[in-house]
Amino acid sequence: KYYEMKILDKIVEDKRLEVAKLSSMSSLKKLESKSLFSRKCISLKDSILKSPGGIICEFKRRSPSNNNINYKSNISEVVRGYEKAGAAGLSILTNKQYFDGDIKDVLNIIDIASIPILRKEFIISEYQIIESKSIGSDAILLIASILSKEEIKNFSSLAKSIGLEVLYEIHDARELEKISWDNTDIIGVNNRNLDTLEIDIQNSIDVYSMIPESFVKISESGISKVESILKLREVGYQGFLIGENFMRTDDPFKSAYNFIKEVQNEI
Repeated sequence: KYYEMKILDKIVEDKRLEVAKLSSMSSLKKLESKSLFSRKCISLKDSILKSPGGIICEFKRRSPSNNNINYKSNISEVVRGYEKAGAAGLSILTNKQYFDGDIKDVLNIIDIASIPILRKEFIISEYQIIESKSIGSDAILLIASILSKEEIKNFSSLAKSIGLEVLYEIHDARELEKISWDNTDIIGVNNRNLDTLEIDIQNSIDVYSMIPESFVKISESGISKVESILKLREVGYQGFLIGENFMRTDDPFKSAYNFIKEVQNEI
């Protein structure tokens, strides 16, 4: 727990400094005046429900636990490939310091992506929500373990008011108590245990029955086998966020394509 919470605390601490700096450089008014701010969002929730596989594919260069996931692949090519493969959505990491992502990654694919974009970021401020809309995101991630109940209520309400969908990420059933049910579209259960750092899809299976039925439910982290998807679908999960599995290969498109086709053939 010490390592993961330390990393998470450090990421949040650095993010606060970064947001303070950003907001002094560019006002909310300036963000709201950008042309993409008035763009109509594509629903990630609907896309997951309509998609045969429900798989959200991620673009990720590195992570705190893996310094070199993929620096070779070009984001535009990967995104085009993910769409061809039949992805339900795109998860784009925009955290620079720990993941080598950038908001430019979203801006660079906005014209070629026709499926929804989830901005994967450590959101701790309303500024980032306005920024997410101004760069063309369709949905944002709110992580339960780094936010208070009050922040979740305010952030999700702001997101919904400007047309963004909210993916609310939990690690355990306790974190469901923080949710602002009115403004949540998707609940994501992260399979990484914050105490041990181990990843086990059993976490999603255990938590499933406690999530109200009205929400789209997705499982995140450590999904690398088609059998895992089938098992999770049987429980009731409709979507699956696959982070490193495709990016760790030489050809993320090909590995996503083969994986998604296999899932579709099995269901």
